[in-house]
Amino acid sequence: MRAVVYSENGSSSVMRLTERPVPKPGPGEVLVRLVRAGVNPTDWKVRAGLSATLTTPEATPGQDGAGVIEEIGAGVTTHVVGQQVWLFMVQHGQAWGTAAEYVTVPAHKAVELAPGASYDLGASLGVPAMTAHRALTCGKVERVAPGSFDGLAILVHGGAGAVGNAAIQLAVWAGATVITTVSSPEKAALAKAAGAHHIVNYREGDPAAEIREIAPDGVDQIVEVAPADNNDLDRAVIAKRGTIAIYANNGGDELTMPLRATFSLNLRYQFIQLYGIEPEQIQAAAEDVAAAVAAGALRVGAEAGVPLHHYRLEETAAAHDAVEAGAIGKVLIDLE
Repeated sequence: MRAVVYSENGSSSVMRLTERPVPKPGPGEVLVRLVRAGVNPTDWKVRAGLSATLTTPEATPGQDGAGVIEEIGAGVTTHVVGQQVWLFMVQHGQAWGTAAEYVTVPAHKAVELAPGASYDLGASLGVPAMTAHRALTCGKVERVAPGSFDGLAILVHGGAGAVGNAAIQLAVWAGATVITTVSSPEKAALAKAAGAHHIVNYREGDPAAEIREIAPDGVDQIVEVAPADNNDLDRAVIAKRGTIAIYANNGGDELTMPLRATFSLNLRYQFIQLYGIEPEQIQAAAEDVAAAVAAGALRVGAEAGVPLHHYRLEETAAAHDAVEAGAIGKVLIDLE
């Protein structure tokens, strides 16, 4: 099989395309023939050594993907050969990721792809959708399902980003009133396509006043991508006993706040790193995301606010560079 590998941490130039034997699934594993792989910021950060140092002679990048089960390992009763699946957190816990024609994964990391759902969508789920799920379920609501967010107002910062888009779509499906912030008319159009009910350009006017006009009692939950930049705005619009879920550090690495003025809000700051949450939370995210896909509530493509950018396997370095440079939408690697 063809696979992209790297033998040292560094820039995208450390990756190379090579031939490797097709792996065999061990007990509790499945072998998946990949059709599409997703590329996320975590992929280039792991490869670069920013979030993990290489501890094996070689590694293949990639956490997310979609494809077809080709072989079942001993003890697996939950899957069948020929089943279409989407994969999550593949390189976490093993050296081999999804930038390859085949990969073995623990069976629970291969989730059935609903009939009619595309491989593009399947490969776009994983990190973004599951991060969005956790950001939505660390406050008043534990599961994302139709009606579970009825009566709640959710603020999603960065509504044109991958996690922001998934958070909008999931929250709308669950019945929330969704407000999002963006920085340009172009990004506003993407957030509107995702289904956001209210869109605020944070570079214009008085964003706090705009949000408070929409949600006079404050927003119940905030999905936060840039806490260093947004903390004053967040505290101005959060409802008492609300939750600010922080999943990234865009805009700065230091977060400061006036403590006395914050006490009275009785709010919660919940920091999220997908690879450190509880297995039960991972399972809940996989189940709810799969249900949203089956219901047609999670979509990709420009019409859903997620422009797609396709690269061939031999162009994996360029795909990583595109994500590192901040490509808007979803970067995918075509394996078929």
